[in-house]
Amino acid sequence: MTTTGRSALLGAALLGLVVVAVLSVGIGAHAIAPGEVVRALLGEGNPSDRAVVLDIRMPRAVLAIGVGAALAVGGVLVQALSRNALAEPGVLGVTAGAGFAIAVGSSFGLAASAPAELGLAVLGAVGASALVYAVGSKSPLRLVLAGTALSAVLLGLTLGLRLLFPDTFDVYRFWSVGSLAGREQAPTTVPLIVIGLSLLGAFAVSRQLNAIALGETVAHTLGANVARVRTVTLLLITLMAGAATALAGPILFVGLIVPHLARRVAGASIPWLIAFAALLGPVLMLAADVGSRVLLPTGEVPVAIVTAFLGGPVLIWAVRKYGAAPL
Repeated sequence: MTTTGRSALLGAALLGLVVVAVLSVGIGAHAIAPGEVVRALLGEGNPSDRAVVLDIRMPRAVLAIGVGAALAVGGVLVQALSRNALAEPGVLGVTAGAGFAIAVGSSFGLAASAPAELGLAVLGAVGASALVYAVGSKSPLRLVLAGTALSAVLLGLTLGLRLLFPDTFDVYRFWSVGSLAGREQAPTTVPLIVIGLSLLGAFAVSRQLNAIALGETVAHTLGANVARVRTVTLLLITLMAGAATALAGPILFVGLIVPHLARRVAGASIPWLIAFAALLGPVLMLAADVGSRVLLPTGEVPVAIVTAFLGGPVLIWAVRKYGAAPL
């Protein structure tokens, strides 16, 4: 596909994101027409609609956009780094590390507030990712194997803590459902800024990742510092996936689904993949969040269940198409 064609599709994806965002703000137990949503955003219209839009649904939509973009672009980066089409950010131990930190913190009374949980989750994600990189930095295969092994160990330790400390189960259960409901009231400014800066960093290293995708020998020939690019890429994945997981809990499949969808129009170009993923990820998260509100008449379904429902068929398709072969 030509650059002009990709640019047009990227513009269409941006427009689609705006439309889905406006619709998502209006859909819920208290339905609000799109026109009234726009009026509320401008500070006009019915006071009750304005309160619902500005205080609850708009912050939740911003949260969905940030989390969706972080997980989707993180998926692109981890697939490019590992050269495996079935990889996603959780394979590096980020999700398991965040969950283990939450379990430890709640066991010792350190997770008594939303900011404390947020800090623990980020700390656990960064620590797990650093350990994975220390063990598996020599090759993409070792990196994935180290992440998978560490995730299994941390999940086992987390289960043990939940059995030993009953109060831990209550705190961990609320965090582990993977939902946007109620999370918009937590302090989100710093994590969202981290996600935004990490997205800019992903664009900055995208061309060098393009060279690495051709093989290390070719990358060295083209002047890419493979070790440095791997380190920076892993750091970006950790920051994005760690912040997203800390904000919304573990949400699977977004980092797997979106890169495959983006690859249909972006091809093998990492910069274009990142650009499309940064828009399609939020669209998927907003759509899943809307689905989580309307699927049950009496309450909400955690958004992680909706993404898992969508991700199952995509995973089967990816396995059938790519197997375990590298990209």
